[in-house]
Amino acid sequence: MKVLVTGAAGFIGSHVTLRLLERGDEVVGIDNLNDYYDVSLKEARLERIRESQGAECFSFEKLDVEDRQGMERLFSGQGFDRVVHLAAQAGVRYSIENPRAYIDSNIVGFLNILEGCRHHGVEHLVYASSSSVYGANETMPFSEHDNIDHPLSLYAATKKSNELMAHTYSHLYNLPTTGLRFFTVYGPWGRPDMALFLFTRAILEGRPIDVFNYGKHRRDFTYIDDIVEGVIRTLDKPADPNPAWTGKTPDPATSKAPWRVFNIGNQRPVELLTYIDCIEKALGKKAEMNLLPLQPGDVPDTYADVESLVEWVDYKPSVPVEEGVARFVQWYQTFYKS
Repeated sequence: MKVLVTGAAGFIGSHVTLRLLERGDEVVGIDNLNDYYDVSLKEARLERIRESQGAECFSFEKLDVEDRQGMERLFSGQGFDRVVHLAAQAGVRYSIENPRAYIDSNIVGFLNILEGCRHHGVEHLVYASSSSVYGANETMPFSEHDNIDHPLSLYAATKKSNELMAHTYSHLYNLPTTGLRFFTVYGPWGRPDMALFLFTRAILEGRPIDVFNYGKHRRDFTYIDDIVEGVIRTLDKPADPNPAWTGKTPDPATSKAPWRVFNIGNQRPVELLTYIDCIEKALGKKAEMNLLPLQPGDVPDTYADVESLVEWVDYKPSVPVEEGVARFVQWYQTFYKS
Protein backbone atom coordinates (compact mmCIF):
# COMPACT_ATOMS: atom_id res chain seq x y z
CA MET A 1 0.00 0.00 0.00
CA LYS A 2 0.92 3.64 -0.26
CA VAL A 3 0.48 5.11 3.19
CA LEU A 4 0.67 8.67 4.48
CA VAL A 5 2.05 8.89 8.01
CA THR A 6 1.67 12.31 9.62
CA GLY A 7 3.98 13.07 12.51
CA ALA A 8 6.57 10.73 10.96
CA ALA A 9 9.41 12.31 12.95
CA GLY A 10 7.49 11.81 16.18
CA PHE A 11 7.79 9.01 18.70
CA ILE A 12 4.94 6.78 17.55
CA GLY A 13 5.02 7.99 13.95
CA SER A 14 8.65 7.02 13.39
CA HIS A 15 8.10 3.53 14.81
CA VAL A 16 4.97 3.00 12.69
CA THR A 17 6.84 4.19 9.58
CA LEU A 18 9.67 1.71 10.20
CA ARG A 19 7.22 -1.16 10.58
CA LEU A 20 5.34 -0.27 7.37
CA LEU A 21 8.59 -0.07 5.40
CA GLU A 22 9.80 -3.34 6.89
CA ARG A 23 6.81 -5.17 5.48
CA GLY A 24 7.10 -3.57 2.04
CA ASP A 25 4.66 -0.64 2.02
CA GLU A 26 5.47 2.71 0.43
CA VAL A 27 5.40 5.50 3.02
CA VAL A 28 5.19 9.24 2.61
CA GLY A 29 5.97 10.91 5.92
CA ILE A 30 5.26 14.50 6.89
CA ASP A 31 6.15 16.46 10.02
CA ASN A 32 6.51 20.15 10.81
CA LEU A 33 9.59 19.49 13.02
CA ASN A 34 8.44 22.11 15.52
CA ASP A 35 10.44 22.93 18.64
CA TYR A 36 7.91 21.73 21.25
CA TYR A 37 10.80 19.45 22.18
CA ASP A 38 14.35 18.82 20.93
CA VAL A 39 14.32 18.99 17.13
CA SER A 40 17.59 17.05 16.91
CA LEU A 41 15.82 14.00 18.37
CA LYS A 42 13.18 14.24 15.64
CA GLU A 43 15.90 14.52 13.01
CA ALA A 44 17.68 11.49 14.48
CA ARG A 45 14.45 9.48 14.19
CA LEU A 46 14.19 10.47 10.52
CA GLU A 47 17.80 9.48 9.93
CA ARG A 48 17.07 6.10 11.51
CA ILE A 49 14.23 5.63 9.02
CA ARG A 50 16.44 6.64 6.08
CA GLU A 51 19.00 4.01 7.11
CA SER A 52 16.44 1.26 7.65
CA GLN A 53 15.29 -1.73 5.62
CA GLY A 54 12.93 -0.48 2.90
CA ALA A 55 14.18 3.11 3.09
CA GLU A 56 14.05 3.37 -0.70
CA CYS A 57 10.24 3.32 -0.35
CA PHE A 58 10.23 6.29 2.05
CA SER A 59 9.92 9.96 1.21
CA PHE A 60 9.63 12.85 3.64
CA GLU A 61 8.30 16.37 3.40
CA LYS A 62 8.46 19.04 6.06
CA LEU A 63 4.83 20.12 6.16
CA ASP A 64 2.37 21.30 8.79
CA VAL A 65 -1.05 19.61 8.80
CA GLU A 66 -2.68 22.97 9.46
CA ASP A 67 -1.30 24.27 6.12
CA ARG A 68 -4.45 23.91 4.03
CA GLN A 69 -2.91 24.55 0.62
CA GLY A 70 0.10 22.36 1.37
CA MET A 71 -2.12 19.48 2.46
CA GLU A 72 -4.36 19.85 -0.60
CA ARG A 73 -1.27 19.71 -2.83
CA LEU A 74 0.05 16.66 -0.99
CA PHE A 75 -3.15 14.63 -1.30
CA SER A 76 -3.81 15.57 -4.92
CA GLY A 77 -0.30 14.59 -5.99
CA GLN A 78 0.19 11.28 -4.19
CA GLY A 79 -2.80 8.94 -4.38
CA PHE A 80 -2.64 7.47 -0.88
CA ASP A 81 -4.37 4.16 -0.18
CA ARG A 82 -4.50 4.70 3.57
CA VAL A 83 -3.57 7.35 6.13
CA VAL A 84 -2.16 7.07 9.65
CA HIS A 85 -2.64 10.46 11.29
CA LEU A 86 -0.39 10.84 14.32
CA ALA A 87 0.63 14.51 14.02
CA ALA A 88 -0.78 16.61 16.85
CA GLN A 89 0.11 19.11 19.49
CA ALA A 90 0.65 16.77 22.41
CA GLY A 91 0.73 17.28 26.17
CA VAL A 92 -1.97 17.89 28.75
CA ARG A 93 -0.19 20.60 30.73
CA TYR A 94 1.05 22.54 27.71
CA SER A 95 -2.58 22.90 26.58
CA ILE A 96 -3.14 25.06 29.67
CA GLU A 97 -0.20 27.32 28.71
CA ASN A 98 -0.76 27.52 24.96
CA PRO A 99 -4.36 26.55 24.07
CA ARG A 100 -4.35 28.04 20.57
CA ALA A 101 -1.65 25.63 19.41
CA TYR A 102 -4.09 22.79 20.07
CA ILE A 103 -6.89 24.32 18.05
CA ASP A 104 -4.58 25.02 15.12
CA SER A 105 -2.93 21.61 15.00
CA ASN A 106 -5.49 19.23 16.45
CA ILE A 107 -8.71 20.74 15.04
CA VAL A 108 -7.76 22.68 11.90
CA GLY A 109 -5.08 20.14 11.01
CA PHE A 110 -7.47 17.23 11.46
CA LEU A 111 -10.04 18.89 9.22
CA ASN A 112 -7.39 19.12 6.48
CA ILE A 113 -6.71 15.40 6.88
CA LEU A 114 -10.40 14.54 6.65
CA GLU A 115 -10.86 16.71 3.57
CA GLY A 116 -7.85 15.13 1.89
CA CYS A 117 -9.16 11.63 2.59
CA ARG A 118 -12.65 12.56 1.41
CA HIS A 119 -11.64 14.07 -1.89
CA HIS A 120 -8.94 11.60 -2.87
CA GLY A 121 -10.43 8.16 -2.31
CA VAL A 122 -8.52 7.10 0.80
CA GLU A 123 -9.64 3.61 1.84
CA HIS A 124 -9.12 4.00 5.59
CA LEU A 125 -8.05 6.70 8.03
CA VAL A 126 -6.53 5.62 11.34
CA TYR A 127 -5.92 8.51 13.74
CA ALA A 128 -4.58 9.10 17.23
CA SER A 129 -7.06 9.78 19.96
CA SER A 130 -6.09 9.62 23.63
CA SER A 131 -6.95 8.06 26.98
CA SER A 132 -7.34 11.64 28.21
CA VAL A 133 -10.81 11.75 26.61
CA TYR A 134 -12.12 9.81 29.62
CA GLY A 135 -11.57 12.90 31.77
CA ALA A 136 -13.67 12.80 34.93
CA ASN A 137 -14.78 9.18 34.39
CA GLU A 138 -14.07 7.02 37.43
CA THR A 139 -15.40 3.61 36.34
CA MET A 140 -12.40 1.34 35.79
CA PRO A 141 -11.26 0.00 33.42
CA PHE A 142 -12.13 2.72 30.91
CA SER A 143 -14.39 1.36 28.18
CA GLU A 144 -15.05 2.77 24.70
CA HIS A 145 -18.72 2.04 25.35
CA ASP A 146 -18.84 4.63 28.18
CA ASN A 147 -19.81 8.28 27.83
CA ILE A 148 -16.88 10.73 27.57
CA ASP A 149 -18.55 14.12 27.94
CA HIS A 150 -16.34 15.51 30.73
CA PRO A 151 -12.77 16.18 29.50
CA LEU A 152 -10.40 17.83 32.00
CA SER A 153 -8.01 19.56 29.57
CA LEU A 154 -8.23 21.29 26.21
CA TYR A 155 -5.95 18.60 24.81
CA ALA A 156 -8.55 15.98 25.77
CA ALA A 157 -11.33 18.12 24.31
CA THR A 158 -9.52 18.34 20.96
CA LYS A 159 -9.10 14.56 20.86
CA LYS A 160 -12.79 13.99 21.55
CA SER A 161 -13.51 16.57 18.85
CA ASN A 162 -11.43 14.51 16.41
CA GLU A 163 -13.60 11.48 17.09
CA LEU A 164 -16.76 13.52 16.48
CA MET A 165 -15.38 15.10 13.29
CA ALA A 166 -14.35 11.68 11.99
CA HIS A 167 -17.84 10.32 12.64
CA THR A 168 -19.35 13.14 10.59
CA TYR A 169 -17.14 12.29 7.60
CA SER A 170 -17.79 8.56 7.99
CA HIS A 171 -21.53 9.28 8.01
CA LEU A 172 -21.65 11.85 5.22
CA TYR A 173 -19.03 10.44 2.84
CA ASN A 174 -18.78 6.76 3.80
CA LEU A 175 -15.12 7.27 4.75
CA PRO A 176 -13.90 4.43 7.03
CA THR A 177 -12.25 5.99 10.09
CA THR A 178 -10.77 4.40 13.22
CA GLY A 179 -9.70 6.33 16.30
CA LEU A 180 -7.17 4.77 18.68
CA ARG A 181 -7.16 5.98 22.28
CA PHE A 182 -3.51 5.63 23.26
CA PHE A 183 -2.69 4.90 26.91
CA THR A 184 0.66 6.37 28.11
CA VAL A 185 3.01 5.14 25.40
CA TYR A 186 6.67 4.72 26.38
CA GLY A 187 9.86 3.17 25.06
CA PRO A 188 13.06 3.90 23.09
CA TRP A 189 13.07 7.12 21.03
CA GLY A 190 10.31 8.48 23.29
CA ARG A 191 9.27 12.06 23.94
CA PRO A 192 11.45 14.17 26.29
CA ASP A 193 8.37 15.69 27.97
CA MET A 194 7.16 12.28 29.19
CA ALA A 195 7.81 11.05 32.74
CA LEU A 196 10.15 8.20 31.79
CA PHE A 197 12.47 10.53 29.87
CA LEU A 198 12.36 13.27 32.51
CA PHE A 199 12.94 10.89 35.39
CA THR A 200 15.79 9.01 33.71
CA ARG A 201 17.63 12.22 32.84
CA ALA A 202 17.19 13.74 36.30
CA ILE A 203 18.27 10.59 38.17
CA LEU A 204 21.40 10.24 36.03
CA GLU A 205 22.23 13.92 36.65
CA GLY A 206 21.64 13.61 40.39
CA ARG A 207 18.66 15.97 40.40
CA PRO A 208 15.41 15.39 42.31
CA ILE A 209 12.31 14.38 40.35
CA ASP A 210 8.85 15.93 40.78
CA VAL A 211 6.40 13.14 41.61
CA PHE A 212 2.81 14.36 41.36
CA ASN A 213 -0.16 13.01 43.29
CA TYR A 214 2.50 11.80 45.76
CA GLY A 215 3.23 8.94 43.34
CA LYS A 216 -0.13 7.30 44.03
CA HIS A 217 -1.76 7.64 40.61
CA ARG A 218 -1.72 4.75 38.17
CA ARG A 219 -1.05 4.70 34.45
CA ASP A 220 -1.66 1.98 31.88
CA PHE A 221 1.90 2.26 30.56
CA THR A 222 2.00 0.72 27.06
CA TYR A 223 5.24 -0.22 25.33
CA ILE A 224 5.81 1.23 21.87
CA ASP A 225 6.09 -2.14 20.07
CA ASP A 226 2.67 -3.16 21.39
CA ILE A 227 1.23 0.15 20.21
CA VAL A 228 2.71 -0.21 16.73
CA GLU A 229 1.36 -3.74 16.40
CA GLY A 230 -2.11 -2.47 17.24
CA VAL A 231 -1.87 0.44 14.80
CA ILE A 232 -0.76 -1.79 11.91
CA ARG A 233 -3.41 -4.43 12.56
CA THR A 234 -6.09 -1.75 12.75
CA LEU A 235 -4.87 -0.07 9.55
CA ASP A 236 -5.25 -3.39 7.75
CA LYS A 237 -8.88 -3.79 8.83
CA PRO A 238 -10.96 -0.74 7.82
CA ALA A 239 -13.81 0.29 10.07
CA ASP A 240 -17.23 -0.95 9.07
CA PRO A 241 -20.78 -0.15 10.21
CA ASN A 242 -22.25 -1.90 13.23
CA PRO A 243 -25.52 -3.43 11.95
CA ALA A 244 -26.86 -3.70 15.51
CA TRP A 245 -26.36 0.01 16.25
CA THR A 246 -29.50 1.95 17.13
CA GLY A 247 -30.10 5.59 17.98
CA LYS A 248 -32.46 4.54 20.78
CA THR A 249 -29.58 3.00 22.76
CA PRO A 250 -26.52 4.39 20.97
CA ASP A 251 -23.17 2.67 21.47
CA PRO A 252 -20.46 5.38 21.79
CA ALA A 253 -17.81 3.05 20.28
CA THR A 254 -19.52 2.13 17.00
CA SER A 255 -22.01 3.52 14.50
CA LYS A 256 -24.23 2.84 11.51
CA ALA A 257 -21.41 4.59 9.63
CA PRO A 258 -17.99 2.96 9.00
CA TRP A 259 -16.57 4.46 12.19
CA ARG A 260 -14.90 2.87 15.21
CA VAL A 261 -12.95 3.92 18.30
CA PHE A 262 -10.75 1.57 20.32
CA ASN A 263 -8.66 1.70 23.46
CA ILE A 264 -5.08 0.63 22.88
CA GLY A 265 -3.28 0.01 26.15
CA ASN A 266 -1.50 -2.59 28.23
CA GLN A 267 -4.54 -3.43 30.39
CA ARG A 268 -2.22 -3.61 33.44
CA PRO A 269 -2.12 -0.25 35.26
CA VAL A 270 1.00 0.46 37.30
CA GLU A 271 1.37 2.88 40.21
CA LEU A 272 3.83 5.69 39.47
CA LEU A 273 6.06 4.76 42.43
CA THR A 274 6.36 1.23 41.00
CA TYR A 275 7.29 2.72 37.61
CA ILE A 276 9.99 4.82 39.28
CA ASP A 277 11.28 1.70 41.03
CA CYS A 278 11.70 0.06 37.60
CA ILE A 279 13.74 3.05 36.42
CA GLU A 280 15.93 2.93 39.55
CA LYS A 281 16.64 -0.77 39.03
CA ALA A 282 17.48 -0.27 35.34
CA LEU A 283 19.84 2.61 36.19
CA GLY A 284 21.26 1.09 39.36
CA LYS A 285 20.66 4.40 41.07
CA LYS A 286 18.05 5.70 43.53
CA ALA A 287 15.86 8.72 42.83
CA GLU A 288 15.45 11.72 45.09
CA MET A 289 11.74 12.58 44.98
CA ASN A 290 9.75 15.78 45.50
CA LEU A 291 6.27 14.47 46.36
CA LEU A 292 3.64 16.94 45.08
CA PRO A 293 -0.17 17.09 44.66
CA LEU A 294 -1.95 16.20 41.41
CA GLN A 295 -1.47 18.76 38.64
CA PRO A 296 -4.37 20.65 37.00
CA GLY A 297 -5.72 18.75 33.99
CA ASP A 298 -4.31 15.40 35.09
CA VAL A 299 -6.43 12.38 36.02
CA PRO A 300 -5.57 10.11 38.97
CA ASP A 301 -5.69 6.81 37.07
CA THR A 302 -5.88 5.36 33.57
CA TYR A 303 -6.77 1.73 32.88
CA ALA A 304 -7.71 0.47 29.43
CA ASP A 305 -10.31 -2.14 28.66
CA VAL A 306 -8.88 -3.44 25.36
CA GLU A 307 -11.23 -6.37 24.80
CA SER A 308 -12.86 -4.68 21.79
CA LEU A 309 -9.49 -4.34 20.04
CA VAL A 310 -8.60 -7.92 20.98
CA GLU A 311 -11.83 -9.07 19.36
CA TRP A 312 -11.39 -6.81 16.32
CA VAL A 313 -7.74 -7.54 15.37
CA ASP A 314 -6.48 -10.04 17.96
CA TYR A 315 -4.46 -7.34 19.72
CA LYS A 316 -2.19 -8.79 22.43
CA PRO A 317 0.08 -6.43 24.41
CA SER A 318 3.01 -8.47 25.66
CA VAL A 319 5.81 -6.30 27.05
CA PRO A 320 5.78 -5.94 30.88
CA VAL A 321 6.72 -2.56 32.29
CA GLU A 322 9.97 -3.82 33.88
CA GLU A 323 11.24 -5.00 30.50
CA GLY A 324 10.02 -1.95 28.62
CA VAL A 325 11.64 0.49 31.03
CA ALA A 326 14.93 -1.43 30.88
CA ARG A 327 14.89 -1.23 27.06
CA PHE A 328 14.30 2.53 27.23
CA VAL A 329 17.14 3.07 29.70
CA GLN A 330 19.50 1.06 27.52
CA TRP A 331 18.53 3.16 24.49
CA TYR A 332 18.83 6.42 26.45
CA GLN A 333 22.29 5.68 27.74
CA THR A 334 23.48 4.68 24.27
CA PHE A 335 21.88 7.61 22.46
CA TYR A 336 23.07 10.23 24.95
CA LYS A 337 26.29 8.36 25.80
CA SER A 338 25.55 8.68 29.51
